[in-house]
Amino acid sequence: MAFVMIREAKEGDCGNILRLIRELAEYEKLSDQVKISEEALRADGFGETPFYHCLVAEILSAPGEPQGPCVVGYGLYYFSYSTWKGRNIYLEDIYVKPEYRGQGIGSKIIKRVAEVALDKGCSQLRLAVLDWNKRAMDLYKALGAQDLTEAEGWHCFRFEGEAMRELAGK
Repeated sequence: MAFVMIREAKEGDCGNILRLIRELAEYEKLSDQVKISEEALRADGFGETPFYHCLVAEILSAPGEPQGPCVVGYGLYYFSYSTWKGRNIYLEDIYVKPEYRGQGIGSKIIKRVAEVALDKGCSQLRLAVLDWNKRAMDLYKALGAQDLTEAEGWHCFRFEGEAMRELAGK
C-alpha cells in the first residue's frame, strides 16, 4: 500500500501545482478565473523573495509497486499581518484530488501549515471557503477553526483589474 508524504514544494512541482490549481478552480466552478502560468508560479514562489509558499501531498508507492511518486494535493500559503494580533498565515488554497479525499490528506496539509505558523510566531491561521462547500467547512470546524462570518459577521472584499487601476489613479 502507498503512503502519503507532505513536503515543501520544489520548483519542479510547479506543473503539478498548476494542474491542481485548475482542478480546484473547476471544482469551485470558477475555471475562467485562473490566469496564472507555470512560469509565474516559479518566479513568484521560488525567487529571491517568494510571494507564497507551498506544500504538496505526494503518494509514494510501496516497494515493488510500479507507480512512482504522484502529487495528489497541495496547500498554498503566505504570511500576512494583523494589526490586532500580529503575525498571521493565510492558507490561500487547499486541495486534494477527489479520489484521494477522505484519507486525512487535507487534514495533514492543514496541520503542517499550522506547524509552520507556530514556528514563525504566527497567532492565527486564516483561510476562506465558498459558502456551498459544506464538506470543507465541516472539516475546518472539526479541526478547531472558527467561522468568522457566523461568529463576527466579517465579509471579504477584493479590488482587481480596472477597479484596482481606477482606485490607484492609473
